[in-house]
Amino acid sequence: MNLIHGVGDFFALDIGTNSIRLVQLSGDAQHGWTLQHFAYIPVDPKIIQDDSEVAKKQMGEIILEAMKQAGITTKNVAVGMSASKTYTAIIDVPKQDPKELTKTLKYQLDKYIPMAIDEAKVDYVILGENPNNPEQTEVLISSTAIANAEKLMEMLENLGLNVVAQEPEPLAMARALAPVGDNNANLLIDLGENSCDIVMMYMGAPRLVRSIPGGFSMLVKTVAVALSVNEEQARQYILKFGLAQDKIDGQVFRALDSVLENFASELVKSIQFFSGKYTNAPIGGIVLSGFAGAIPFMAEYIEAKTTVTTKLGNPWQLVKATPEQQQALQSVTNEFAVAVGLAERSNESV
Repeated sequence: MNLIHGVGDFFALDIGTNSIRLVQLSGDAQHGWTLQHFAYIPVDPKIIQDDSEVAKKQMGEIILEAMKQAGITTKNVAVGMSASKTYTAIIDVPKQDPKELTKTLKYQLDKYIPMAIDEAKVDYVILGENPNNPEQTEVLISSTAIANAEKLMEMLENLGLNVVAQEPEPLAMARALAPVGDNNANLLIDLGENSCDIVMMYMGAPRLVRSIPGGFSMLVKTVAVALSVNEEQARQYILKFGLAQDKIDGQVFRALDSVLENFASELVKSIQFFSGKYTNAPIGGIVLSGFAGAIPFMAEYIEAKTTVTTKLGNPWQLVKATPEQQQALQSVTNEFAVAVGLAERSNESV
């Protein structure tokens, strides 16, 4: 599992719960990115969740068709790995010569991951000096079961693709959403269908990575029960009216208030945990993406509950796109944080 190294021409593949997203960029982090190709394809969740050979074949056909529609010709692909199938942590180790540190980590990685070392694929990135303790060096470690990594790689290689990187989705998301030129601590939120990825970025690097179970689908079920409507109607209500208290008598807001209050409390816990470790780090804000960025008045709600400035994120902030591309992406732009982050990989950034 490769976390950092860029590898020439490639496209990004984000396999979600009920859709896939493809992105290919040109350019680089220093001079800026340009959107070359993209695709957004809804997929039956049963196909994505099914491990049978029939489902894998169907999924493969969908990916190839998406590549064709997008105009992607390169066979090199960087693919995201769900936070539920990866383990990511930031550890502190005594400051030492980089070569010695690399040697030390090589023989001590098994101490830091929750699985047997011979059953895991592990990678790490040395972040540098701990901002709060100059005697310590921070290292980001990420691991996944070999079986998970190989299953995904095998499916893609059977399509004739060359997997150049597998990266945890929260890290890719953070690369796309981190506020440009802001060295303050920013909590980045990507609310997906079944879970929510959270990354605290500080001084250009992830300092806290976690995932909360229960995503947008939980909100949909809550509203469906409270308003006695089917789940498709509940989904439309949330995305249209959001947390507005002057729409349909504020029924959606009242249905979701207790659930979202618990969600906001998890964000506060993350901020408090971070602030306990980095005592001098100023909290710049909270950035919302995924469904959190699509629900009207979600930013205002989170800001009121956390007392931290909250805004909608833009995963395309560093990417030039034509008006036609922007128009085509308008309804799903919030869902591309992982795909864009994967496509923005380079040798210079985590």
